[in-house]
Amino acid sequence: MARAFDGVRVLDLTHVLAGPFCTYQLALLGADVVKVEPPDDPDCSRERGPDTARGLTFEVQGGNKRALALDLKHPRGRDLLLRLAARADVLVENYRAGALAALGLTDEALAAANPRLVHCSLTGFGQKGPRAHDGAYDNGIQAASGVMARTGTAESGPMKTGASFVDYASGWCTAFAIAAALYQRERDGKGQRIDCAMLDVALSMMAPELAAAVHGDETRRKEAGLQCYATADGLLMLGAFTPKQNRRLWELLGHPGFAALDSWVALWSHADAMRDELTRRLRERDADEWIELLRAARVPAERVRSLVEATRDPQLAHRNLLSRAAPDAPVVPAAAFGFGHDGPALTRRAPGVGEHSDEVLREAGLAAEEIRALREAGVVR
Repeated sequence: MARAFDGVRVLDLTHVLAGPFCTYQLALLGADVVKVEPPDDPDCSRERGPDTARGLTFEVQGGNKRALALDLKHPRGRDLLLRLAARADVLVENYRAGALAALGLTDEALAAANPRLVHCSLTGFGQKGPRAHDGAYDNGIQAASGVMARTGTAESGPMKTGASFVDYASGWCTAFAIAAALYQRERDGKGQRIDCAMLDVALSMMAPELAAAVHGDETRRKEAGLQCYATADGLLMLGAFTPKQNRRLWELLGHPGFAALDSWVALWSHADAMRDELTRRLRERDADEWIELLRAARVPAERVRSLVEATRDPQLAHRNLLSRAAPDAPVVPAAAFGFGHDGPALTRRAPGVGEHSDEVLREAGLAAEEIRALREAGVVR
């Protein structure tokens, strides 16, 4: 196979979810990703999930990577990282802004070691500004961005979504930025400094609402056809978004008055009455009966399922999302897309702490005696 990033070397100084997910996407497409962790404080996600010996949370974004345990607080460790950076194409990190610089790994030092290096930071709030040094997790960014305020209801109040979607969307965004920087480097020969912020990602995923809010409009328009309703045996999510879809919905329900509404403004002005009618009518049948009727009328609709139920959808058998790196490895998500040829592939399960330290350092030119001395000094594990 000759995958998209074959031959691309990536130093992965990330931990938890967003950063590791970014580098996992690159690894699935062939990049040689080396995860660099402190010997005495490795990625905490290694201990999360059903299999705490090699945490499932770590497995789902650690495949195809190699692992180097290196103490960057030690001067020799810092020098080794610069030596590795000189041979790398990409360095990704999600340390707090200024943390690497405090260790002597400044932007200038990294650029001097390798002018062609793509150095990407992923933090909660970016590298500049009054909040640059604030730490952040997905839940905090959901709160700070307004996502939670728009997710809850009047009864529930603001709610965090069940998935850490800001983390994973930030990982996607960062991987895309790195791919773009590598493509640009092919044309101008220059390295790049990339600054990604989870707050920006969260806000960008609400682009229409964000633009409206910037213009002073905080109206929460909830179309009746885009809500969840109780049926005779479960919850049903309707997807009647456009005026045409609404027309087909109301023709199916035998309501010509609502079917005649042909503009967004008209739909919004009648939303309360339409919602009351849908609440009444959809209780008349089971969810699956409604789905059959609605799909025949070309109105999107889905039963509200549990995550376990979703994993049993026969559609997944026709996709390449779920994969197993080895017979003894767990089934985990791989890429959410496929190529016609030489596409993303999971070929190796997530590594143990420092599993490839000797291998990576030998490739960097260190002799066995040097590596042994570094291990004895606690610089390498």
